Amino acid sequence: MMSIKTLLDKPSLTHEKSLKTLVENRTIFSLDHCELNIFETYKKSDLVPLKFNDLVVTSMLRGKKVMHLFDEPKFEYLPGETVIVPSNVEMKIDFPEASKENPTQCIALAIDNKVITDTLSFLNEKYPKEGKNNLWKLDHENYFFYNNIELANTINKLIKECMGTSITKDALADLTLQELIIRIIQTQTVKRFNNSKTINIDSPIVASIEYIKNNIQNPIQLKDLCEKACMSTTSFYRNFKKELGISPIEYILNEKIKFAKKLLSNPKIQINEVSYATGFEDCNYFIRLFKKYEGVTPKQYQLMNFTAH
Repeated sequence: MMSIKTLLDKPSLTHEKSLKTLVENRTIFSLDHCELNIFETYKKSDLVPLKFNDLVVTSMLRGKKVMHLFDEPKFEYLPGETVIVPSNVEMKIDFPEASKENPTQCIALAIDNKVITDTLSFLNEKYPKEGKNNLWKLDHENYFFYNNIELANTINKLIKECMGTSITKDALADLTLQELIIRIIQTQTVKRFNNSKTINIDSPIVASIEYIKNNIQNPIQLKDLCEKACMSTTSFYRNFKKELGISPIEYILNEKIKFAKKLLSNPKIQINEVSYATGFEDCNYFIRLFKKYEGVTPKQYQLMNFTAH
């Protein structure tokens, strides 16, 4: 998963005269197997309750919320982030900064349970993962994550279909819902692999992920990863991409950038030191890559980080 959060396309705000309420004004687009809700809030509010009968995929578009969910500590919820909530689970939401000038906007996509079970059965039958008990399934513990490019593109496509007028929109939405379920599972898997606790996934990919984490300061060869997973190159590449939604090379680069960001929190460290410490021999290549991932150069990131402390 890219360390940078990918923002979603924002639908236009509701015209002021059409607002039914200033707190969680709701616009609904109903399809055969899903319902897209667009919520907008224009004034500060606390502990606003919200619950759906189906599993719901929520994504922030504008502003800031604070979420209270599953008896866990409350957390800030910002654009570029997604939260999935199982059916009949109540969320309570604070809007600490909402105003007419600074509204919050969020989508909540409720998905028919049959679509989810059918998609998971189809994936487990046609595209089984390597490893015993390593099934395609939604992981309700990893309910909060940053949008990567693939996930954001899929959500954008679904919003467009739901809001569109095409006579085939239900069929297109159904296909995109399947894609969304795959993207969410892959994003959750990356998050589980990134969790520093022992990875409890029964997959041959685990050994290669641990090898990447332990050798992040060195150049990492694909053949070493294949050996760790006891797979041929083709088989390893295919299984890695199926499990995580990104290639082994992309995953390695993501991890290296993440490690570089940690090092850059030290205001005294030189950029070329960070480049070598993350296994890049060419400092200019490292700077270009970092900028591509983070939108700023390592030096700018270091200064931003320093002033933030």
